[in-house]
Amino acid sequence: MRAVLKSKFVAVCAFALLAVSCSQVAITGRQQLIMVPDSLMHSMSYQSYSEFLSQNKVSTNAQQVQMVKGVGLRIQQAVERYCAANGLSDQIAGYKWEFNLIEDPAVNAWCMPGGKVVVYTGLLPVAQNEAGLAVVMGHEIGHAIARHGAERMSHELVVEMGGMALSTAISNKPEQTQNLFMKSYGVGTQYGVLLPYSRVHENEADHMGLIFMAMAGYDPRQAVGFWERMSAGKNGQSVPEILSTHPADSTRIRNIQALMPEAMQYYQASQR
Repeated sequence: MRAVLKSKFVAVCAFALLAVSCSQVAITGRQQLIMVPDSLMHSMSYQSYSEFLSQNKVSTNAQQVQMVKGVGLRIQQAVERYCAANGLSDQIAGYKWEFNLIEDPAVNAWCMPGGKVVVYTGLLPVAQNEAGLAVVMGHEIGHAIARHGAERMSHELVVEMGGMALSTAISNKPEQTQNLFMKSYGVGTQYGVLLPYSRVHENEADHMGLIFMAMAGYDPRQAVGFWERMSAGKNGQSVPEILSTHPADSTRIRNIQALMPEAMQYYQASQR
């Protein structure tokens, strides 16, 4: 009986939150439940990002670092142009963009709220060039712009903490809340398993990433080859970390190919 009552309570909380906390994803227009204020997410992000950098080796390879920062800046500028042109600049207000390359063999990258991006050196051989890097950086930035991590945290706050507000969770359960945040963004293995992105989230990140990289002047057709290389890595001894919860399969590649005509319009406009 207690379990049933808890389930009903969670359902009621979810319904109430849905009524007052809906937002819309840029580009796709999907409605989503967000019960986590951007101000708090950004604050947690900046602190966590700083701690991560202090605990991991930042690359000193000048050429590789410059490539990561250069690609990141071009995608940042594309995101800012897109948001400005579509009345969405408030969605990236307060962003403090930063791009860092970490010495780590993991085939991985991630982007926290507020534009805090990390690329692992193990990803570079798979990316092969700037366009390949733009594919994955655009994809990860797409997750952040779409607030997918906040959406996952909102869901987990309802399921695990009975609809507790983030500010209350931070006060009452700081360690559990911090671990939840880190799991939401795939930061570090010490925090446990990355909370999986849904197929909807993955499709949105692919869609947004294609648009952003195309606006930044990178050929979006490079995305097909990149995800094919990522998928091929699954045939080895270990699965690339970035694919651990969202494998690049034939369905994803078909979806990307279906989005290509739209992305190419942005790319061709960037070449004029």
